[in-house]
Amino acid sequence: MAGKPNTAPLSMVEKMGYGAGDMASNFYLGVINVFLLYYYTDVWGIDPASAAFMFLITKVIDAVSDPCMGLIADRTRSRWGRYRPYLLWGAVPAGLLGYLLFLGPELGESGKLIFAYVSYSLFMLAYTAINVPYSALLAVISPLAEERIKATQFRFIFASLGTLIVGATTKPLVAALGDGDEVAGFRLTMIFFAVLAAGLFWFTFFATKERIQPVKQDSNVREEIGVLLKNISWIVSAIAGISVIIGLIGRISSAAFYTKYVLKIGEENVLWWMDGTTLIITCGFLGQLIGALITPTLLKFFEKRTLMVLTNFGCAGSILATHALGPDQYMLTLLMYSVGIFAFGIICTLLFAMYTDCAEYGEWISGKNSAGLTVSASIFSLKAGSAIGSAVPASLLAMYGFVKGQADQSESTLEGIQLMFNVLPAVFFFVAGLVMLAYKIDRKLLQTIETELGEKRARLGEA
Repeated sequence: MAGKPNTAPLSMVEKMGYGAGDMASNFYLGVINVFLLYYYTDVWGIDPASAAFMFLITKVIDAVSDPCMGLIADRTRSRWGRYRPYLLWGAVPAGLLGYLLFLGPELGESGKLIFAYVSYSLFMLAYTAINVPYSALLAVISPLAEERIKATQFRFIFASLGTLIVGATTKPLVAALGDGDEVAGFRLTMIFFAVLAAGLFWFTFFATKERIQPVKQDSNVREEIGVLLKNISWIVSAIAGISVIIGLIGRISSAAFYTKYVLKIGEENVLWWMDGTTLIITCGFLGQLIGALITPTLLKFFEKRTLMVLTNFGCAGSILATHALGPDQYMLTLLMYSVGIFAFGIICTLLFAMYTDCAEYGEWISGKNSAGLTVSASIFSLKAGSAIGSAVPASLLAMYGFVKGQADQSESTLEGIQLMFNVLPAVFFFVAGLVMLAYKIDRKLLQTIETELGEKRARLGEA
């Protein structure tokens, strides 16, 4: 039955429920992005060059699966909607495979590498099956961009809290649960995070609604992809996303190496229960949380494009400032690292809001709602960036002669760690800022899109 679009404000429970889904995601990604390279090379004993190639191959394959999952989700019809059912049924498989990722069986070098390929690929497929629909849910949670911004803010507040918890507790949990055995410690720690993540995904399922309901439309995958590729703003935001994620993953996955080998801060606690690595990661993610919190306020004064450009340039500047510091400047390094991740909190909040704006724009020009494809293609770009961002540090470790377990690395190795922690991330954030200058969807155009799509949905009875 036809009616007005459901423009009711999102309730606090719904905003918190949506946010909880990304906290769940970051209980996995936080551990993977910050500690997996360290776990594979310094704990479990995989050769850095082999780890680099494994990251690249598995993540590229994983990235290709995202648009496929988006197309599947767009075509899903159930009493729970298009996207929410995957949160219900995907939570447990993701948890089991997350545990498998850090199982750490006693195998030879080849066996470890094969196990890493298989377990990492399986986990990322399970993660795709739950995260792509979760991300696409934002596009149908409300027809109003203002409400989607609020949901996005909660998403990244909870995501930042999740990564903050991971950063502050992972190494202490590994030490406590493993009792000196890091492999066992990581395995048991992942069980803890997997149980929490499953509960949060279920909370998201029960707390959220799909306000924009699908209408019957002719499905033509080739046509939908063609519309997407003509969306200049989506292409720009996707390229920027790739560059941002390369810079971010390169930086955070290098943090443990930089703290341990360049700053020469070992396992001793420097503040409360936190050693040097834990503190720098925790402060960084605290900065990310603050960035996500203030983004809606900043958007009252800046267009999304302008804010994206400024924060990317600012992030690049803070990273280069870190490079200028000496190895005895831990506190200043801590400060500049936190400033950079603070900027990323703003950037990431904006990126996902822009992706859903691009989905709305695509529907406006084509008449077809392909939110799942648009968002999943965006996630594809982020995972492509993650593949490169994970492979580059591992490749540099191998290239510059990193030796596992050697307390004093060579000068060449220390230069490589400096390069992957400071110089390269700055370059990629700067490139992202330049690319975003070409983004076309502004506040005025978005208002036009909302009005016209609202009228169309009212006629078709989508609300």
